[in-house]
Amino acid sequence: MSPVTALTYVLPHRLLSSLARKLAYSTSPAIKQWLIDAVVRRFGVDLSEAAEPDARAYPSFNAFFTRALKPGARVAAPDPRALLMPADGHISQCGPIQDGRIFQAKGQSFTASELLGDATDAEPFRDGLYATVYLSPRDYHRVHMPWRGTLRETVHVPGRLFSVGTDAVASVPGLFARNERLVCHFDTDFGPMVSVMVGALLVSGVETVWSGLEIPAYGDRVTRKDYRGQGITLDRFEEMARFNYGSTVIVLMPPGVAELSPELHAESPVRLGQALARLEVATAQ
Repeated sequence: MSPVTALTYVLPHRLLSSLARKLAYSTSPAIKQWLIDAVVRRFGVDLSEAAEPDARAYPSFNAFFTRALKPGARVAAPDPRALLMPADGHISQCGPIQDGRIFQAKGQSFTASELLGDATDAEPFRDGLYATVYLSPRDYHRVHMPWRGTLRETVHVPGRLFSVGTDAVASVPGLFARNERLVCHFDTDFGPMVSVMVGALLVSGVETVWSGLEIPAYGDRVTRKDYRGQGITLDRFEEMARFNYGSTVIVLMPPGVAELSPELHAESPVRLGQALARLEVATAQ
Protein backbone atom coordinates (compact mmCIF):
# COMPACT_ATOMS: atom_id res chain seq x y z
CA MET A 1 0.00 0.00 0.00
CA SER A 2 1.40 3.39 -0.98
CA PRO A 3 1.72 6.18 1.62
CA VAL A 4 -0.96 8.15 -0.24
CA THR A 5 -3.44 5.27 -0.08
CA ALA A 6 -2.61 4.70 3.59
CA LEU A 7 -3.31 8.38 4.26
CA THR A 8 -6.82 8.08 2.77
CA TYR A 9 -7.85 5.87 5.70
CA VAL A 10 -7.70 8.89 7.99
CA LEU A 11 -8.63 11.73 5.63
CA PRO A 12 -12.09 13.35 5.96
CA HIS A 13 -13.42 11.92 2.69
CA ARG A 14 -16.70 13.79 2.45
CA LEU A 15 -15.24 17.13 3.53
CA LEU A 16 -12.53 16.90 0.88
CA SER A 17 -15.05 15.88 -1.77
CA SER A 18 -17.37 18.74 -0.78
CA LEU A 19 -14.50 21.21 -1.10
CA ALA A 20 -13.58 19.72 -4.49
CA ARG A 21 -17.19 20.12 -5.57
CA LYS A 22 -17.11 23.83 -4.73
CA LEU A 23 -14.00 24.26 -6.85
CA ALA A 24 -15.46 22.19 -9.68
CA TYR A 25 -18.58 24.37 -9.87
CA SER A 26 -16.74 27.69 -9.48
CA THR A 27 -17.30 30.09 -12.39
CA SER A 28 -14.32 32.24 -11.43
CA PRO A 29 -12.37 32.53 -14.71
CA ALA A 30 -9.04 32.15 -12.95
CA ILE A 31 -10.02 29.11 -10.86
CA LYS A 32 -11.91 27.19 -13.50
CA GLN A 33 -9.28 27.77 -16.19
CA TRP A 34 -6.43 26.79 -13.91
CA LEU A 35 -8.19 23.51 -13.11
CA ILE A 36 -9.09 22.78 -16.73
CA ASP A 37 -5.61 23.56 -18.07
CA ALA A 38 -3.97 21.49 -15.32
CA VAL A 39 -6.05 18.39 -16.14
CA VAL A 40 -5.61 18.79 -19.90
CA ARG A 41 -1.82 18.98 -19.47
CA ARG A 42 -1.47 16.34 -16.78
CA PHE A 43 -3.67 13.68 -18.37
CA GLY A 44 -3.42 14.51 -22.08
CA VAL A 45 -7.14 15.14 -22.60
CA ASP A 46 -8.11 14.98 -26.29
CA LEU A 47 -10.46 17.92 -26.75
CA SER A 48 -10.67 17.37 -30.51
CA GLU A 49 -13.38 14.77 -29.76
CA ALA A 50 -15.45 17.18 -27.67
CA ALA A 51 -18.55 18.93 -28.95
CA GLU A 52 -16.84 22.09 -27.62
CA PRO A 53 -13.09 21.76 -28.34
CA ASP A 54 -12.15 25.18 -26.89
CA ALA A 55 -10.97 24.65 -23.30
CA ARG A 56 -11.67 28.30 -22.49
CA ALA A 57 -15.33 28.09 -23.50
CA TYR A 58 -16.45 26.01 -20.50
CA PRO A 59 -18.11 28.04 -17.71
CA SER A 60 -16.77 25.77 -14.95
CA PHE A 61 -14.45 22.84 -14.42
CA ASN A 62 -17.46 20.56 -13.98
CA ALA A 63 -18.87 21.66 -17.35
CA PHE A 64 -15.54 20.70 -18.90
CA PHE A 65 -15.36 17.42 -17.03
CA THR A 66 -18.84 16.30 -18.07
CA ARG A 67 -18.40 17.56 -21.64
CA ALA A 68 -20.37 16.02 -24.49
CA LEU A 69 -18.65 14.43 -27.46
CA LYS A 70 -19.05 15.33 -31.11
CA PRO A 71 -21.69 13.29 -32.94
CA GLY A 72 -20.06 10.11 -34.21
CA ALA A 73 -17.07 10.30 -31.84
CA ARG A 74 -18.29 7.02 -30.34
CA VAL A 75 -20.41 4.44 -32.15
CA ALA A 76 -22.17 1.28 -31.01
CA ALA A 77 -20.65 -2.06 -31.98
CA PRO A 78 -22.33 -3.26 -35.19
CA ASP A 79 -23.22 -6.70 -33.84
CA PRO A 80 -26.88 -6.33 -32.74
CA ARG A 81 -26.33 -8.98 -30.05
CA ALA A 82 -23.45 -7.11 -28.44
CA LEU A 83 -23.90 -5.59 -24.99
CA LEU A 84 -21.95 -2.37 -25.12
CA MET A 85 -19.12 -0.98 -23.05
CA PRO A 86 -20.78 1.64 -20.81
CA ALA A 87 -17.90 4.13 -20.70
CA ASP A 88 -14.44 5.12 -21.81
CA GLY A 89 -11.62 4.01 -19.53
CA HIS A 90 -9.96 0.71 -18.84
CA ILE A 91 -11.06 -2.61 -17.44
CA SER A 92 -10.19 -2.93 -13.77
CA GLN A 93 -11.41 -6.54 -13.72
CA CYS A 94 -14.04 -8.61 -15.50
CA GLY A 95 -15.18 -12.19 -15.50
CA PRO A 96 -17.54 -14.62 -13.79
CA ILE A 97 -19.15 -13.91 -10.44
CA GLN A 98 -18.09 -16.99 -8.51
CA ASP A 99 -20.63 -18.12 -5.94
CA GLY A 100 -21.65 -14.53 -5.42
CA ARG A 101 -18.12 -13.10 -5.15
CA ILE A 102 -16.61 -10.45 -7.42
CA PHE A 103 -12.84 -10.30 -7.86
CA GLN A 104 -11.26 -6.92 -7.14
CA ALA A 105 -7.45 -7.35 -7.42
CA LYS A 106 -4.52 -9.25 -5.90
CA GLY A 107 -6.54 -11.57 -3.72
CA GLN A 108 -9.15 -8.93 -2.86
CA SER A 109 -12.82 -9.63 -3.51
CA PHE A 110 -16.26 -8.66 -2.26
CA THR A 111 -19.73 -10.12 -2.56
CA ALA A 112 -22.43 -8.98 -4.93
CA SER A 113 -24.72 -8.52 -1.93
CA GLU A 114 -22.17 -6.16 -0.32
CA LEU A 115 -21.90 -4.20 -3.57
CA LEU A 116 -25.66 -3.94 -4.12
CA GLY A 117 -26.50 -3.46 -0.46
CA ASP A 118 -29.00 -6.32 -0.38
CA ALA A 119 -28.69 -10.13 -0.53
CA THR A 120 -32.02 -10.58 -2.33
CA ASP A 121 -31.04 -8.08 -5.04
CA ALA A 122 -27.76 -9.94 -5.53
CA GLU A 123 -29.19 -13.45 -5.87
CA PRO A 124 -29.98 -13.24 -9.65
CA PHE A 125 -26.31 -12.47 -10.29
CA ARG A 126 -24.77 -15.18 -8.08
CA ASP A 127 -23.02 -17.00 -10.93
CA GLY A 128 -23.34 -14.30 -13.55
CA LEU A 129 -20.83 -11.92 -15.12
CA TYR A 130 -19.35 -8.62 -14.08
CA ALA A 131 -17.22 -5.91 -15.65
CA THR A 132 -15.57 -3.12 -13.66
CA VAL A 133 -14.62 -0.08 -15.77
CA TYR A 134 -12.38 2.65 -14.35
CA LEU A 135 -12.76 6.16 -15.77
CA SER A 136 -9.58 8.25 -15.46
CA PRO A 137 -9.58 12.06 -15.41
CA ARG A 138 -8.78 12.13 -19.13
CA ASP A 139 -11.84 10.13 -20.15
CA TYR A 140 -15.34 11.03 -21.30
CA HIS A 141 -17.39 10.95 -18.09
CA ARG A 142 -20.86 10.05 -19.22
CA VAL A 143 -22.05 6.47 -18.72
CA HIS A 144 -24.31 4.84 -21.29
CA MET A 145 -26.56 1.79 -21.44
CA PRO A 146 -25.04 -1.57 -22.39
CA TRP A 147 -28.50 -2.77 -23.51
CA ARG A 148 -32.05 -1.47 -23.67
CA GLY A 149 -33.58 -1.53 -20.21
CA THR A 150 -36.45 -0.22 -18.12
CA LEU A 151 -35.48 1.32 -14.81
CA ARG A 152 -36.95 -0.63 -11.90
CA GLU A 153 -35.23 0.83 -8.85
CA THR A 154 -32.20 2.74 -7.63
CA VAL A 155 -30.43 2.10 -4.33
CA HIS A 156 -28.17 4.77 -2.85
CA VAL A 157 -25.72 2.94 -0.60
CA PRO A 158 -23.74 5.20 1.77
CA GLY A 159 -20.07 4.60 2.40
CA ARG A 160 -16.55 5.94 2.27
CA LEU A 161 -14.94 7.75 -0.66
CA PHE A 162 -11.61 6.02 -1.14
CA SER A 163 -9.62 6.68 -4.29
CA VAL A 164 -10.33 4.11 -7.01
CA GLY A 165 -6.85 4.36 -8.51
CA THR A 166 -4.76 1.26 -9.17
CA ASP A 167 -2.94 1.19 -5.83
CA ALA A 168 -6.12 1.66 -3.80
CA VAL A 169 -7.95 -1.06 -5.75
CA ALA A 170 -5.06 -3.45 -5.11
CA SER A 171 -4.75 -2.72 -1.40
CA VAL A 172 -8.06 -1.53 0.11
CA PRO A 173 -10.19 -4.60 0.94
CA GLY A 174 -13.66 -4.57 -0.62
CA LEU A 175 -13.10 -1.08 -1.99
CA PHE A 176 -16.05 -0.89 -4.39
CA ALA A 177 -18.41 -2.29 -1.76
CA ARG A 178 -17.19 0.28 0.77
CA ASN A 179 -17.42 3.46 -1.30
CA GLU A 180 -20.63 5.46 -1.62
CA ARG A 181 -22.50 4.31 -4.72
CA LEU A 182 -25.72 4.40 -6.71
CA VAL A 183 -27.05 1.00 -7.77
CA CYS A 184 -29.30 1.19 -10.85
CA HIS A 185 -31.53 -1.87 -11.46
CA PHE A 186 -32.90 -2.38 -14.97
CA ASP A 187 -35.26 -4.97 -16.41
CA THR A 188 -34.25 -6.11 -19.89
CA ASP A 189 -35.49 -8.71 -22.34
CA PHE A 190 -32.80 -11.12 -21.09
CA GLY A 191 -33.53 -10.51 -17.39
CA PRO A 192 -32.16 -8.14 -14.75
CA MET A 193 -29.11 -5.94 -15.36
CA VAL A 194 -27.36 -3.64 -12.91
CA SER A 195 -25.10 -0.64 -13.43
CA VAL A 196 -23.38 0.57 -10.26
CA MET A 197 -22.01 4.12 -10.21
CA VAL A 198 -19.22 4.05 -7.60
CA GLY A 199 -18.16 7.30 -5.97
CA ALA A 200 -14.55 8.08 -5.10
CA LEU A 201 -12.35 10.57 -3.30
CA LEU A 202 -12.84 14.08 -4.78
CA VAL A 203 -15.78 12.92 -6.88
CA SER A 204 -18.13 15.89 -6.90
CA GLY A 205 -21.26 13.91 -7.67
CA VAL A 206 -23.26 11.34 -9.63
CA GLU A 207 -26.15 12.46 -11.82
CA THR A 208 -28.72 10.38 -13.69
CA VAL A 209 -30.75 11.35 -16.75
CA TRP A 210 -34.03 10.52 -14.99
CA SER A 211 -33.63 12.43 -11.71
CA GLY A 212 -30.56 14.66 -11.86
CA LEU A 213 -28.12 14.88 -8.96
CA GLU A 214 -28.04 11.78 -6.73
CA ILE A 215 -24.67 12.06 -4.95
CA PRO A 216 -24.29 14.35 -3.06
CA ALA A 217 -26.24 14.59 -0.84
CA TYR A 218 -24.08 11.95 0.82
CA GLY A 219 -26.15 9.31 2.56
CA ASP A 220 -26.20 8.00 6.12
CA ARG A 221 -28.61 5.14 5.34
CA VAL A 222 -29.56 3.00 2.36
CA THR A 223 -32.15 4.84 0.26
CA ARG A 224 -34.34 3.09 -2.30
CA LYS A 225 -36.35 4.78 -5.05
CA ASP A 226 -38.98 2.68 -6.83
CA TYR A 227 -39.47 3.52 -10.51
CA ARG A 228 -41.78 0.63 -11.41
CA GLY A 229 -44.62 1.72 -13.67
CA GLN A 230 -43.01 5.05 -14.57
CA GLY A 231 -41.95 3.89 -18.02
CA ILE A 232 -38.34 5.06 -17.81
CA THR A 233 -36.82 3.02 -20.63
CA LEU A 234 -33.39 3.76 -22.03
CA ASP A 235 -32.15 2.38 -25.32
CA ARG A 236 -28.90 0.54 -25.91
CA PHE A 237 -26.08 3.13 -26.14
CA GLU A 238 -28.24 5.91 -24.66
CA GLU A 239 -26.73 8.07 -21.89
CA MET A 240 -27.89 7.04 -18.41
CA ALA A 241 -25.68 8.94 -15.96
CA ARG A 242 -22.52 10.92 -15.49
CA PHE A 243 -19.74 11.39 -12.97
CA ASN A 244 -18.79 14.90 -11.97
CA TYR A 245 -15.30 13.55 -11.46
CA GLY A 246 -13.62 10.29 -12.44
CA SER A 247 -14.61 7.02 -10.88
CA THR A 248 -15.85 3.51 -11.70
CA VAL A 249 -18.93 1.83 -13.14
CA ILE A 250 -19.65 -1.87 -12.55
CA VAL A 251 -22.06 -3.83 -14.77
CA LEU A 252 -23.63 -7.09 -13.54
CA MET A 253 -25.41 -9.63 -15.75
CA PRO A 254 -27.20 -12.85 -14.75
CA PRO A 255 -25.76 -16.28 -15.57
CA GLY A 256 -26.28 -18.00 -18.89
CA VAL A 257 -27.25 -14.97 -20.97
CA ALA A 258 -23.99 -13.64 -22.37
CA GLU A 259 -20.29 -14.25 -22.86
CA LEU A 260 -17.74 -11.51 -22.23
CA SER A 261 -15.72 -10.38 -25.25
CA PRO A 262 -12.62 -12.59 -25.23
CA GLU A 263 -10.15 -9.74 -25.76
CA LEU A 264 -11.09 -8.04 -22.47
CA HIS A 265 -8.81 -8.45 -19.47
CA ALA A 266 -7.52 -6.41 -16.54
CA GLU A 267 -6.05 -3.08 -17.67
CA SER A 268 -7.52 -3.35 -21.20
CA PRO A 269 -8.16 0.17 -22.53
CA VAL A 270 -11.80 0.43 -23.61
CA ARG A 271 -14.06 2.89 -25.38
CA LEU A 272 -17.73 3.56 -25.00
CA GLY A 273 -19.77 1.48 -27.44
CA GLN A 274 -17.34 -1.34 -28.11
CA ALA A 275 -18.56 -4.86 -27.42
CA LEU A 276 -18.57 -5.75 -23.73
CA ALA A 277 -20.30 -9.10 -24.15
CA ARG A 278 -22.39 -11.04 -26.65
CA LEU A 279 -25.84 -12.35 -25.85
CA GLU A 280 -26.25 -16.11 -26.04
CA VAL A 281 -30.02 -16.17 -25.46
CA ALA A 282 -32.84 -15.19 -27.79
CA THR A 283 -34.42 -11.79 -27.13
CA ALA A 284 -37.00 -9.58 -28.75
CA GLN A 285 -34.49 -6.78 -29.31
